[in-house]
Amino acid sequence: MPELPEVETTVSGLRSVLEGALIVRAEPRRVDLRWPIPPDLRQRLTGARIEALGRRAKYGLIYTDRQDVLIFHLGMSGRWRVDPVEIEKHDHFILETASGRVVALNDHRRFGSLDIIDSDQIDAYRFFAKMGPEPLSEAFDTSVLQKALLGRKAPIKAMLLNQNIVAGLGNIYVCEALNMAGIDPVAQASSISKARLTRLVIAIKEVLTAAIAAGGSTLRDFAAPDGELGYFAKDWRVYGREGEACVCGSNILRRVDSGRSTFYCPKCQR
Repeated sequence: MPELPEVETTVSGLRSVLEGALIVRAEPRRVDLRWPIPPDLRQRLTGARIEALGRRAKYGLIYTDRQDVLIFHLGMSGRWRVDPVEIEKHDHFILETASGRVVALNDHRRFGSLDIIDSDQIDAYRFFAKMGPEPLSEAFDTSVLQKALLGRKAPIKAMLLNQNIVAGLGNIYVCEALNMAGIDPVAQASSISKARLTRLVIAIKEVLTAAIAAGGSTLRDFAAPDGELGYFAKDWRVYGREGEACVCGSNILRRVDSGRSTFYCPKCQR
C-alpha cells in the first residue's frame, strides 16, 4: 500500500499539472471505489479552479475556489496517470483542465476512494477527526509522543501504526525508523524512555524525509504521476531484507504480527 512518502510524491507530481488549472471535465467512470463516489462530485468540480494541493496522512487533498476539497486515497494499488495516451479499463476517474491536461485515477483493485467536502469541514472529516499529528510537522515531538504512549501496554510498532497516535505512518517506514532508533518492535510502548523516544522521533522524520526525496518506495503497482518509480527501496535498512546482514553484521529477522511482516535486527534493536 502506498504510504506517506508515496502520497507526498503523488501530490507533488499532480501539483505541477493541476495547481491553478480550470477543470472542464470531472468524470467518475463508476459509482464507487472502496466507498460510493459522491453523486454531486462531477457538478461540484466542473468549472472550478484548483487553488492548491496538499496531503493529510495517506490522503491527497485537492482544493478548489468553490471552497470544496477533493479527497483521494490510493488504496492498495491506486495511482494517477498524467496525460495518458488512452483511457484504460481501470481508469475510474478523469480530470481534464482547460489547457488540455488530463489526469486519470487508475485503481485496479478498487481499494482507493474519492470524496468531496466543504474545505472548512476538513478537520471534522470522518477519517481525520481523531487522527494524530503529522509526523513531519512541528506538532510531532518527543513530548507529544510520550504523552500519547502513556499507559499503553501494546508493542511500540503497533502504536506507531495507530493513526490516532501519529498520522500517516505505515509498515515500511515504521520498521525502518525503529531500526534506526535501535528499538525492539515488540517493546511495550509505555516502557520506552524519553531519550529513546527522542531518537525515535528523529528517526521517523529522517526516514520519511529521505523517502520523499527518493520518490518513495516502489511497491507493486505504485508509480508517481509521471510514471517514475521511487528508488528508496535500495536504501532500506531492514524492510524486505530477511536473512541479509544488518550493518552490525547480524542477520535481519522477520516476524508476523497481526498479518503484517516486521523486519528487525535482534542485535541492534533491544
